[in-house]
Amino acid sequence: MYYHRQLEHKIMEAAGEYACITLYGARQTGKSTMVRNLFPDYEYVSLDSSRERMLATDDPVLFLDAHSMPVIIDEIQKAPGLMEEIKIKIDEAKLKCVKEGTRISLMYILTGSNTHEIREKASETLAGRTALIEVNSFSECEKQKKDGSEFVPDIDILKRKQIDLKPKNRYEVFEEIFLGGMPEYWIMRPDRDTFFESYIATYLEKDVSRIINVGRLDDFRRFMRIAALRTAQQLEYAEIGNAVGIDARTVKTWISILEASGIIMILQPYANNLSKRIIKSPKLYFMDTGLCAFLCGWTDSKILESSPMAGAFFETYVVSEIVKSIRNAGKRIENTLYYYRDRDRKEVDLIFDVNQTLYPIEIKKGVRKDKADKNFKILEQYKMPIAAGLVIDTSDRVFPLNKDTYYCPVGMIGL
Repeated sequence: MYYHRQLEHKIMEAAGEYACITLYGARQTGKSTMVRNLFPDYEYVSLDSSRERMLATDDPVLFLDAHSMPVIIDEIQKAPGLMEEIKIKIDEAKLKCVKEGTRISLMYILTGSNTHEIREKASETLAGRTALIEVNSFSECEKQKKDGSEFVPDIDILKRKQIDLKPKNRYEVFEEIFLGGMPEYWIMRPDRDTFFESYIATYLEKDVSRIINVGRLDDFRRFMRIAALRTAQQLEYAEIGNAVGIDARTVKTWISILEASGIIMILQPYANNLSKRIIKSPKLYFMDTGLCAFLCGWTDSKILESSPMAGAFFETYVVSEIVKSIRNAGKRIENTLYYYRDRDRKEVDLIFDVNQTLYPIEIKKGVRKDKADKNFKILEQYKMPIAAGLVIDTSDRVFPLNKDTYYCPVGMIGL
């Protein structure tokens, strides 16, 4: 069974404008399945095949000539030098189109699971020739087979959209959190332990072992669990290092590997020259709550919902769903999403910066939300317009907490 993805519209739009499309993101997020469904007549080749990988590495020209265009090349990070030859092929085709007065067609679709490496290499080598699109695991709307759209924290927009809302109580939400959004797991529902153990083993074997000493893979597995236990928290490199038995410099390197693999995202603090007392550490969030719950050792959604980590998982779920909605619209979160915390422990969970207007957001799983907006006024120090804030929770509709703040059901994200 194929679940349609929100990114399909962006991909088809890019197919009419670019000679190449590059999709990147974590493993098992459905990149290959999506493009093979969208372009069933294209030849498909995976560099997981040792024969194909050796040819692509040793003789990229022969490799490209051996496959008819248009072609889907999977696991492109395993032969990064191939992009140089793809660039040459595209430039030759462009020159021919100019002479003939025709428009260039889509020639290559590249997919891979090393987010940073692919994005940087494609940006450098294929600049102006490829559309770069990031793919995440299923969003909540995709799991429900809804079209979905970018989450915009504007009260008027949210009020108009809530007609399509089907509220969920916190137990239902935590079941979604526990399951996560890995397409294969969500659709097929294989044995949970087997699926996630295989996922981690494959990730360590195929991605991490290319970067770090193989003898340290057990340390990296332990590091992943320690990082998962700190989702929705500020990054304290020395503290994580002490827990794993590695130094802070290694923690920073390994955090960058998780981020480059699309497994986590890093949320930066909002700051400018006025904020002398700002805490400058970023926050860490896992992008798939199912993987995070497995790494933490949770075996049941009800136990997770009543655990001390429930708030952190709810916040992780909300932030990851918002990020997915933005990325599924083909946009980046940089320069848009932040958080705030100062040395006086005043904190705002999320800040949207939209056209130089700040939208503060608090994320609350539990009760006692009547003072959830108590820190919103701290943002006045920036001398920027501040829009009505949101308290995202498991309420059943958008309604006011006061004249400056509204409750927003978690199910509104992505609608």
